[in-house]
Amino acid sequence: MKSVEKSAKSVGDGVESALAELGLSLEQVEVIVLEEPTKGLFGLWGGKPARVRVTKKTTVLETAVVFLTSLLRHMGADDAVCEITREGADEVEIAINATNSGLLIGRRGQTLDAIQQLTAVIYTRSGGEKRLQIDVGQYRERRKQSLIELAKSLAERVRRTGRKAVLEPMSASERRIVHVALQDEIGVLTYSEGDEPYRKIIIAVR
Repeated sequence: MKSVEKSAKSVGDGVESALAELGLSLEQVEVIVLEEPTKGLFGLWGGKPARVRVTKKTTVLETAVVFLTSLLRHMGADDAVCEITREGADEVEIAINATNSGLLIGRRGQTLDAIQQLTAVIYTRSGGEKRLQIDVGQYRERRKQSLIELAKSLAERVRRTGRKAVLEPMSASERRIVHVALQDEIGVLTYSEGDEPYRKIIIAVR
């Protein structure tokens, strides 16, 4: 949390000086008046300047990043760096850069999904309203392309053989990728079966 203290003839002057140093607007900070200015004897001697502390407000998203960074430290990823890479109207993306990315991804991305779910809880409880997505080393994009290629290949096989294909259990977000990838494919349809976390996608002849 970035904070500066300033002394000036008046509280307003102190706040203005602090805002200039922080490069922020008044709406982005919290102001604490540490000391009111006092006049000296006959307005000439012994007067004291105003003293203020101006602190940058922590946004909801910054709270989530702080939690995420702390969580990664507890997992042993001491060198992990978290960066907000995109903030759209409905979704926010946070990228993690770490030496041991495999530790944070886990089997089929299960560890990464758990990290994302925990961080999303903190983000939502702090007032966040957008969908939060966390990635490590562009794993999710690579996984997305891999799933699309697999789905297209299996759809072709289903059309050729007439036999349905059953995919491995996936998270809801990964199942959505497959459904979207095949929604316009001719001759096949997709649906899900089973209960979480073992819910699977079925590709069948339409």
